[in-house]
Order: sequence, then C-alpha cells, then structure tokens
Amino acid sequence: MATAALIVGAGSGLSASLARLLAKDGFTVALAARQIEKLSQLSSEIGASCFACDSSKPDEVEKLFIDVESRVGSPSVVVYNPSFRVSGPFVELEPADVAKTLDITAYGGFLVAQAAAKRMLNQGGGAIFFTGASASVKGYPRSAPFAMGKFALRGLAQSIARELAPKNIHVAHFVIDGAIRSAQRQEPADNPDSMLDPDAIAQTYLNILHQPRSAWTWEIELRPWVERF
Repeated sequence: MATAALIVGAGSGLSASLARLLAKDGFTVALAARQIEKLSQLSSEIGASCFACDSSKPDEVEKLFIDVESRVGSPSVVVYNPSFRVSGPFVELEPADVAKTLDITAYGGFLVAQAAAKRMLNQGGGAIFFTGASASVKGYPRSAPFAMGKFALRGLAQSIARELAPKNIHVAHFVIDGAIRSAQRQEPADNPDSMLDPDAIAQTYLNILHQPRSAWTWEIELRPWVERF
C-alpha cells in the first residue's frame, strides 16, 4: 500500500495545493473536513479519499484515524489546517465564540497530533505539520480569540517537536504571514506578488517534509517579498 498522507481541515485553498503536490509526490492522500461535499472535485482529480470529521471532537478524531487506516493505511504525514476566528471589540466578544475558536484552532490540533503521534511511534517515524498565521506570533487588535488559538497551536508544535524529534517524528509549524491568493481574493494589478501563492506555500511544506533529519526545521515563516514584518 502506498504511503498515506492525511490533511485535516481540507478545502479549496492551501490544503488543495498541498494535496495535489503530495499526490504527485507519490502519496495516497486522505482529506478530512466537516463538510466533505466541497472536496468532491479535488478528490476526483487526485484520487483522494474523503472523511467527515469535526477535529474538535475526540471521538470523531479517533474514528477518523481508524477509518483512514482501514481505507488507505496509517498516515506517515499529517497536516493540521483548520482554524476558526471571531473578531470584534474585546469587551463585546461572546464567550461561546471564543471557546469555539480555541476548540477548532488549538484543541483540535492537540487531538489530531496525539492520534497521529501514537501511530507514528509504533511505525518508527512520521511528520506532523501545523498551519499557523500572522496571529501565531503577533496579536492584533480586535482579534484576541484567534491570537489565543494560534499562539496555543504554536506552543503545542514547539513542545512536541522537542519531545518527538528524537523519536524520528518531524514536527513543523508554518507561519503564513500574509494573505493567501485564491479565486475569491486576487492581488491588485498594480501590486503583483503581494499575496502568497498557495502552490508556492505547498512546495515549502514538501521541501520541509524531505529535509534530512540531521537538519530538521521546526518552524518557518512565509510571506510575500513586499510584506512588512
């Protein structure tokens, strides 16, 4: 059975670019999302298997890994891509919305990474990648919940990278510091390359995946050449 890769929080943007690149690299790709109907075209294009999962629910995450194992094999690469954000004046934020942000952005990352790590330890290695954002390292006004979630995800990545790297599990966190180009969001004609190309981001994920383990990266920041930082 071909080597399997699982992308959690799959959609039409960065995760689609990454799915195509992993399939081209020889991986059997599994895609997980809360609504898998949106993945039908991509799954047909690359021959991926789709799985419905709410990554913030422990029982659904465990079922996801069991189902992926039975259909495509235990994944040697797992990418955590979901996030949820609510913004607004701090004193007006609804606690339930803040809790949902933390559940999806950070707690789900813990659940998926733990399920992946248990299996990778038995397999003798693997890779767990987390998609971060500008908010992973910079807390912006009116965006406290997203910063809380992304800071927590970064802390999780840093901690388990130190714990799992000596056990041959490559943990990496990708700070996407800028807007990602999409069909719905195009850069202005007078400011070319001012947004990140999802295919270029995906190529960096693949480059990190293929790093020799004597020189592993645990974190990398990606931004357009015109982005201020």
